[in-house]
Amino acid sequence: MTVRIKDLLNKVRLNVVYGDEKMLEKEITTSDISRPGLEMTGYFDYYTPERIQLMGMKEWSYLMKMTSHNRYQVLRKMFERDTVMIVARDLKVPDEMLKAAKENKIVVLSSHTPTSRLSGEISSYLDSRLAERTSIHGVLMDIYGMGVLIQGDSGIGKSETGLELVKRGHRLVADDRVDIYAKDEMTLWGEPAEILRHLLEIRGVGIIDVMSLYGASAVKDSSQVQLAVYLENYDVNKTFDRLGNNGEEFEVSGVAIPRIRIPVKTGRNISVVIEAAAMNYRAKEMGFDATKTFEDRLTNLISKNEVAHD
Repeated sequence: MTVRIKDLLNKVRLNVVYGDEKMLEKEITTSDISRPGLEMTGYFDYYTPERIQLMGMKEWSYLMKMTSHNRYQVLRKMFERDTVMIVARDLKVPDEMLKAAKENKIVVLSSHTPTSRLSGEISSYLDSRLAERTSIHGVLMDIYGMGVLIQGDSGIGKSETGLELVKRGHRLVADDRVDIYAKDEMTLWGEPAEILRHLLEIRGVGIIDVMSLYGASAVKDSSQVQLAVYLENYDVNKTFDRLGNNGEEFEVSGVAIPRIRIPVKTGRNISVVIEAAAMNYRAKEMGFDATKTFEDRLTNLISKNEVAHD
């Protein structure tokens, strides 16, 4: 994924102080943000111009205590290499900064947002957009507010199951190709390929536009991926987990989520089963484990029978 300065401008509500349309097309290559305090003192040994330079009250106050000449010299040094300057808190942009920016074609932006909050918003956005994507074959659904990735062999009915879930009031995120990335060390996030957004392919029918047929409430642009469901053909000779404690996981970019396998055969309503799996997973997250309840009851029953026989 690539992020242009223009994309950041629209997403984080920034104002352009200096920069034309062509300059705003420049790409941002890292999600790291620099607070150029040391650079204000003239220390440039570890200066990283590829990062966004974010100026808050501390940096601005120090800068404003300089003479006009020294201020210009420092800013000119910062702007010798291509970078982006953002001034937070609606602080007044010094004339020397505008002069140095114009000389070196450096984009200067401003925001009314407090510095720490602005830094967090920018980092969160850039982390998600610049994260490495892994394309997974499957269907990503938002079921009761939880992201469920439906996988399985080609032709097993993933898209048809997704359509049935849409009819039951859930939301389609992506069909066929799901681009998944690690939003942080514990969270996976998924989104559709742009060309497939809001589209669903049904064999024998073709491609349908879910948003046009079922409305805006039937689709979602992205979702956290919290549970993976793998559909596979029913085989009488194969043993499937019946108690829900198989412990299988699905991993992308070092982040693992639980995965369950559901056998598919004539007569089974797979969409209802997936709904139940999603609700059961949420219940476990809240501390209500039906498997543990069953095992506790079984243990108590065995204990009672042993006492009765004694």
